[in-house]
Amino acid sequence: MDPSVKLVLVGGLVSLLSALAGSLLQQWLDLKKSESRTKEHPTQVIYNTAEGRIKDRNLQARSRVAVCIPDPKDPYRYIQIRGRVVARTHEGADQHIDLLNRRYLGVPFTPKPGQVRVIYKILPERVDAQIN
Repeated sequence: MDPSVKLVLVGGLVSLLSALAGSLLQQWLDLKKSESRTKEHPTQVIYNTAEGRIKDRNLQARSRVAVCIPDPKDPYRYIQIRGRVVARTHEGADQHIDLLNRRYLGVPFTPKPGQVRVIYKILPERVDAQIN
């Protein structure tokens, strides 16, 4: 992924419900340098959700995902990322959702009682862009 591309990272994340059906929801996303950084895969997509939600259950059962991030100024310009989940962690998840909430809503995140946040790290395997 070209690090000079600076799009708002609100996009559709598709996870698989089964072999024949997917689930698509608009999500806040983040990018992070990959721990196993290579020329082909310098970046991971970071997705934060709450345990027990449909995305959490889907991603635990099936690691394949697709993400489409449109340009907020022109929805016909977009980046599409296809890849797989390479890590699931609770470490830093509360701080990460607070950072995203402040970035996109301008206010601190208010945790719901009993909610446990989880981060998924997605390794891009194919990246396509429509930028014309």
